[in-house]
Amino acid sequence: MGQLWIICGPAGVGKSTYGRKLAAEKGACFLDSDTVTEPVVRSGMVLGGLDPDDRDSPDYRAAFRTPVYDCLFATASENLPHTDVVLVGPFTSEIRNAGWRDGLEERFKTPVRVIFVSCDEVERKRRIELRGNPRDDFKLRNWVEYVELSDLRSPAFEHEHIVSQFLKS
Repeated sequence: MGQLWIICGPAGVGKSTYGRKLAAEKGACFLDSDTVTEPVVRSGMVLGGLDPDDRDSPDYRAAFRTPVYDCLFATASENLPHTDVVLVGPFTSEIRNAGWRDGLEERFKTPVRVIFVSCDEVERKRRIELRGNPRDDFKLRNWVEYVELSDLRSPAFEHEHIVSQFLKS
């Protein structure tokens, strides 16, 4: 059974960049929540009459948050018997649960290493602006409010903490 790495943290801190590098270093399968589920989420949002670039509203969270993570973990489960997996996503609610990592180890029957990625707010905003993703428009238009509502605390369990600075996307 392969090793499972969970790379988590808020938008724009460098999770995907760090995860790609880690996966390349370890020869692991790389699964990013955005890449794995984006086409299906966009289609579902359009069919539901919602903004396909919205990832911050209660409508998006109610309709897609759980299925996105279910899809990500199901794909990881298919790969873990054959290889290590680096899984990238915010996991903002999950990392508040002190038993989440242990529950994943039990579920997947393999060690789980959680790496929380962060950076300062100036760099975070710069990275979000540079990537030019329409899904970030709400965040950038409402930056002060968005940052005030963001939970930037580290996970409630044992984890590694990486502070990223000036990573290239």
